[in-house]
Amino acid sequence: MAKRIDLNAVPIVTGSGYPAPFHAPCATRARQRLGDAAGLTDFGVNLLRLPPSCWSSQRHWHSAEDEFVYVLEGEVVLVTDTGEEVLRSGDCAGFKAGLKDGHHLQNRSSQDAVLIEVGSRGIAEDEGEYPDIDLRFLKGEAGYAHRDGTPYPRALAGGASKHPNPTSVASTASSSGV
Repeated sequence: MAKRIDLNAVPIVTGSGYPAPFHAPCATRARQRLGDAAGLTDFGVNLLRLPPSCWSSQRHWHSAEDEFVYVLEGEVVLVTDTGEEVLRSGDCAGFKAGLKDGHHLQNRSSQDAVLIEVGSRGIAEDEGEYPDIDLRFLKGEAGYAHRDGTPYPRALAGGASKHPNPTSVASTASSSGV
């Protein structure tokens, strides 16, 4: 059996499952789940395409998921608690689980950016927060909540996806990512 993954056969998932209005900056984000296509279970791998003005996610951190990104084409701005830095083709960055340093990528250029995302698959244990907005993601398939713990309605948070966390590389939902 061939091990080569036919990218043309891997579905392209566009957008995020964030509740409104938080979904808007990620609306044109396109992701192909290469790890799922390879049958990987310990970590996820995505091919991520960010058109101009698109974000990878809302700025977030994970309690139980390491993440890593590698820029293949174009450039993005990595935004963290410590500031901003430009990542160009050949650059990479990693985000350790449990560090409460919110991060995301923004494409502020006029060209598409293409990246590889890698993340552990600690969905059952993973939870996290979005420091810039009133949003938390809960462990497992519990969905989203406000900072005060009040849940967001499931219909607003991407419906019945397998994992509603749009920032998880490991997720099989249509909305995961760095």
